[in-house]
Amino acid sequence: MAYAEWSQVPIGIDAEKWVTRAGCRSVLAVVHTVTSGQRLLEAVELIESDARLQIVFTQAPDVFSNGVEDFLRSTGGLVLPWEQVVRERFDLALAASYGGLSQVHAPIVVMPHGAGFGKSFAVADEQIVYGLDAQRLTHNGKVIASALVLSHTDQLAVLRRQCPEAVDRAVVAGDQCYDRVVASLPHRPAYRAALGVEPEGKLLVVSSTWGRESLLGRSAELLPEILAELAPLGYSVAALLHPAVWFAHGPRQIRAWLADCHDAGLILVEPEVDWRAAIVAADQVIADHGSVGVYSAAIGRPVLLVETPLRALLTADSAQDLLRERAPRLVEGVPLAAQFQSAASNAEQLLVSISAALTSCPGRSSAELRRAIYRLLEVPQPGKHRAVMPVSAPSRRTW
Repeated sequence: MAYAEWSQVPIGIDAEKWVTRAGCRSVLAVVHTVTSGQRLLEAVELIESDARLQIVFTQAPDVFSNGVEDFLRSTGGLVLPWEQVVRERFDLALAASYGGLSQVHAPIVVMPHGAGFGKSFAVADEQIVYGLDAQRLTHNGKVIASALVLSHTDQLAVLRRQCPEAVDRAVVAGDQCYDRVVASLPHRPAYRAALGVEPEGKLLVVSSTWGRESLLGRSAELLPEILAELAPLGYSVAALLHPAVWFAHGPRQIRAWLADCHDAGLILVEPEVDWRAAIVAADQVIADHGSVGVYSAAIGRPVLLVETPLRALLTADSAQDLLRERAPRLVEGVPLAAQFQSAASNAEQLLVSISAALTSCPGRSSAELRRAIYRLLEVPQPGKHRAVMPVSAPSRRTW
């Protein structure tokens, strides 16, 4: 990258000559993927109104980097090139993934970008929890994060077993995504109207994570079959696809693959739309082993789970693992209406167990995260923390 493309303001050795507001502490948001960027943006919103802070963004290298450039442009934030970022110092950095963080010169807050730490991988005969392992948390024997955000106190035991040197960096701050979904529940009628669901209508949300083991990867014929069965019963059907599906293949290709389903009435929720509004609006959810099923169950939505592939390892006793153990399975050939009734009868029990496993700080995540950020910035927190905000209603960015 040519030097002329680098920003000389508000970051850099001569930046103070050109800024309008001088003396700000610099906070870098490190965005690896659209998914992690969406989670990071909520952390940024906790602090960006502070006149003592200057927030800047950068795109870090990642295999799922497609779509990040457009995402960052949509935020309206100042974006610095990665090549410049790794040659500057910042007062704080925020990240929701791990790649390249050892190159960032700042105290770093690392937070999960999904429902806790629900995925594992096998090493010999041991199950290693992804994201709480020394391979990702350390570099050259040193812990990368200055604050490692956990959603539940149970994760401390995992961290102590897998990367004990990081335990003193842990901050149990709950799950900000869950708190916002809960805050959004009173807005369910508005979300349903925005999705085109009639007041007395029924909405099924079908969710797929990414990869060949996902619902969409394993069951391409499922959506057409669901639409054919439910359309005569007056159901609306919406599809939520992980951003890594959209951007690995390209939005044009996804729309082309699902064009027949769209013609049959499918509501395709595009990745710019806040997916959480759709699960609040839903009457039923069909999900795979991704995070959407977890959050849906945690607010009492009846969930039918497609069978989890054996190769998809879930962390023992995590919210994802509890959902796999306790949610009813989608059974081929059995009328969906009957299966929905079964899922509804199980929904209250799932709500209790899944929400308890998801967060140990319900309603307090933003406040705890904000406190950790200001502690590392070494400046007092300004004023009172505002209430948790509901998510935005879907715009016409559905297809």
